[in-house]
Amino acid sequence: MAYKVQVGPSQIAIHQGQTVLVTEPDGQVNWPSPRGLYFRDTRMISAWAIYANGEPWDLLNGGAVSHHAARIFQTNHAFASEDGPIAARTLGLMIGRHIDGGLHEDIDITNNGRTPVRFNLEIAIRADFADIFEVRSEHIVRRGRITTTWSGARQTLRMTYRNKDFSRELIVHTGAGDGGPAVNANGRISFDIALKPGQAWHRCLIYDLADGGKQLRASRQCTHASATSDHAVKVDEWQRTVLKITSSNEEFYRCYHQGIQDMAALRLPLRGTDHMVFVPAAGLPWFVALFGRDSLIVSLQTLIVYPDFAAGALEILGQYQATQRDDYRDAEPGKIPHELRYGELAHFRLIPHTPYYGTADATPLYLVALHAAWRATGDRGLIERHLATAEACLTWIDEYGDRDGDGFQEYQTRSSAGYENMSWKDSGDAVVYPDGTLVRGPKALCELQGYVFDAWLRMAEIYEELGDKRHASRLRNKAAALFKAFNETFWDEDSGFYAYALDGDKKKVLSVVSNIGHCLWSGIIAPERAGVVIKRLMRGDMWSGWGIRTLSGDHPAFNPYNYQTGAVWPHDNALIALGMRRYGFAAEAAAVARDISGAASHFLLNQLPELYGGLQRDPTNFPVQYLGANVPQAWAAASPFMLLQAILGLQQDAPRGKLYVDPALPDWLPDVTLIDLRLGRRRFTIRFWRDGKDTLFKVLSGNAAVVERMSIVISGSLATTEMQSHAPARTPRARRSAPAARTSGKSKKTE
Repeated sequence: MAYKVQVGPSQIAIHQGQTVLVTEPDGQVNWPSPRGLYFRDTRMISAWAIYANGEPWDLLNGGAVSHHAARIFQTNHAFASEDGPIAARTLGLMIGRHIDGGLHEDIDITNNGRTPVRFNLEIAIRADFADIFEVRSEHIVRRGRITTTWSGARQTLRMTYRNKDFSRELIVHTGAGDGGPAVNANGRISFDIALKPGQAWHRCLIYDLADGGKQLRASRQCTHASATSDHAVKVDEWQRTVLKITSSNEEFYRCYHQGIQDMAALRLPLRGTDHMVFVPAAGLPWFVALFGRDSLIVSLQTLIVYPDFAAGALEILGQYQATQRDDYRDAEPGKIPHELRYGELAHFRLIPHTPYYGTADATPLYLVALHAAWRATGDRGLIERHLATAEACLTWIDEYGDRDGDGFQEYQTRSSAGYENMSWKDSGDAVVYPDGTLVRGPKALCELQGYVFDAWLRMAEIYEELGDKRHASRLRNKAAALFKAFNETFWDEDSGFYAYALDGDKKKVLSVVSNIGHCLWSGIIAPERAGVVIKRLMRGDMWSGWGIRTLSGDHPAFNPYNYQTGAVWPHDNALIALGMRRYGFAAEAAAVARDISGAASHFLLNQLPELYGGLQRDPTNFPVQYLGANVPQAWAAASPFMLLQAILGLQQDAPRGKLYVDPALPDWLPDVTLIDLRLGRRRFTIRFWRDGKDTLFKVLSGNAAVVERMSIVISGSLATTEMQSHAPARTPRARRSAPAARTSGKSKKTE
């Protein structure tokens, strides 16, 4: 059995929607710390503790029992009471909590002794109403006023924060349960408890949350009912509708299945134009919010599992598309947002996240996701509804993404509070020269060119679908020109590799990084150079054995424990693996997939964290956590889905009623069965298995005639073969099965 690694500090984190509770393992919230109950980016509880006659309890065990519920078991240590001493481990305390809107908390105490006991139970609650950004930065400034009121008649404690027109309120109801009424004194809610031997005492505390005049009520049902709550039922229903798998490889199955559970937990309900939609929240605990880049990449990762994520993300992000220039928010007409926040700092524009537009990649990725969602669902109405948004994205790419008119995409913040880096590697130290110094000023990163290239080709196909051949031809010509310019300008003959970026002086930044792998995924790499690129990514300085590092281990700035200059990110590797497969390197793609699957086997629950250390794998070690990694985190959780897509060569073409496969199962994954694979409204069950070095498949349910074998591999020069058309049913590379063999076939041999 693999050694299990815990990610992050010991804590319990549960959440639902935009309500998040993070506590110590004993259920308490110690002050000062970043833990607490958060609601819409405001910390509603900053300290929580429970005492018996002023004495703390001893933890037995505690943990989350689902993404929205937790239980903590404790017992007393010896303490004195008015009726005499109470021996250690006489009392059992169970704290049950579940989030459904607000927070429901159960306090259960049992007298396991042989004599009666009488004592005072106290619960101390504090609320600082701090903005989540200030909690993370450990620099909290009180700007408004907190008031506290207690109603003995209503058994209700109210804590209210108000700063001009911004307000939050925590309402704690203490009335449901055993015993007499509670009292509030000295900042604590107190209960007098008297228990005979074997007797139990129960009390519910209900935490309702208010944002201005809008109140979010907590469930009135106890925690034991959380498994059958409406929320839990809806989550279970969702998990039954998505793509499920079976496999004899337990490691990959567990990684995939945990990804499904994590994505169920990270479904964030947001109001669309006239209804609620679900989009993937970025990650727990700090990023339960709308993120443009994250939501779009996760939408692409989950298209084979749950294409409706893409529909929700396209609607919400289109709703927030910028319509005018606002330098403080780095907004420009047509730009897709990066991050939306609701706390006090955002409310008063002390941070630009209302939303903030400091991302250079979300706008082209919107177009990629729109096309991919259409291909997965066959919903022509989807592209018609979002065409105006898409055309504004195209205009932004030309007028603002290309800042200096040289044909490449560059970024640079105009905001006093803006981000230095606006690619997926958005930390301030992520873009470095080969000597380790930081690249400043406008930067043209390699993957941005690939995203735009891909977006133009995909939009060309959309225009063809809509009967606009003139726009389609224009975009294909632009893509051809970008393909040529990229491969001439970014390729460095001396190093035999592509540049990470062009700096503000148009000089090549020749640091070896994982970003170029995204260019494989987008298809902008010249096919004749793909093998060189992949071989370089698989060298020991880049390939750790637990995945491909973000930065070469030979680079002066390399640090295996740093965020984006040496660590390994699962989603980065999933995109790279799919890119490898698209250029015909099935063995290398499978090797990356096994790295990530193997790393997951070492993490608790087989749960992939946002990132982990870039240390070299050997027979005696294990993946090492990155301190502060979000877990669950959406694009990490969804990585197994894209890795599976790469291995099986899945290509959805619902508009033409075709599902294409090009399976190349490696020896470590000898079989996999897909259950409820969606193509539009159709569903399929397909079994894949190895036969020697070949891969066979059989359609077990669904229309077998719809499923055809077609190579996923890019062939020929992209500048001359319809520029990598995304209409595979019309390309000469499609290889249809004979009528008698439509339910099975052989793949190309795995290299």
